[in-house]
Amino acid sequence: MRTIAAAWAMLASGAALAADNQLTAGERAAGWRLLFDGRSYAGWEDPARKSPPGDSFTIEDGCLKALPKPRITEDLFTSETYRDFELVFDWKISPGGNSGVKYRIQDHLFLLERQTGKFEDQVARSLLQRPAGRPAHGQDYVIGFEYQLLDNAKNPDARKGETHQAGALYDMAAPSRDMTRPVGEFNHARLVVKGDRVEHWLNGVEVVSTSLDAREIAQGTAARWGAGSAVYRMLVEHPRQDCPISLQNHGSAAWFKNLKIRPAPLP
Repeated sequence: MRTIAAAWAMLASGAALAADNQLTAGERAAGWRLLFDGRSYAGWEDPARKSPPGDSFTIEDGCLKALPKPRITEDLFTSETYRDFELVFDWKISPGGNSGVKYRIQDHLFLLERQTGKFEDQVARSLLQRPAGRPAHGQDYVIGFEYQLLDNAKNPDARKGETHQAGALYDMAAPSRDMTRPVGEFNHARLVVKGDRVEHWLNGVEVVSTSLDAREIAQGTAARWGAGSAVYRMLVEHPRQDCPISLQNHGSAAWFKNLKIRPAPLP
């Protein structure tokens, strides 16, 4: 435990001081891997190589950037899958923006065109009648657990409850306090996933520590999706363990850099 805390303190304080999107010798020795080199989609599923090509992300000024109002709203997925890991990254959000990092992803699917009813009903219908192929326009919805990234001051989602605020395990576990920096500044996040245990850290403070098997996870999932629904079963049982990690496009500009991962075993 002290080893993890010491390593985190070095990262949070900048004691090792790597340049953006680079690893220090100490990080390499500790088992860290660079997830983004600052200039290419190496390690990620390049949206431009899909057919039809995606337009939800670009690379800008050494950052992976989620673009507002893309033709295809979809996350950016890692090429590899991960089970237990420690992930650190820097992020900033546009004014009023919303994004996230998703992990232990159980499924993702393009949604049928919305007609009437709630978004959750649209997802349920799409699970029953998955659209064939990849559309030129539409939304690919990701079913998994989310480290929420948000402009707490201006995005209306923050007013729906603390489980929707930055640092939250979205819709399931609220952050212990608001540790966000002013919009336009980069925040430093850390995500630890080990077995059923997860930790969300924001700017050096642990804001969420919980179990994916905790009662509040099932309660939050049932309240939104309905107990016994397909999405409920995926999230409460979370049978898939080796999963990609994704950066969310939620229709807002968001920037990510210094993405580094240390797969299990953790010290």
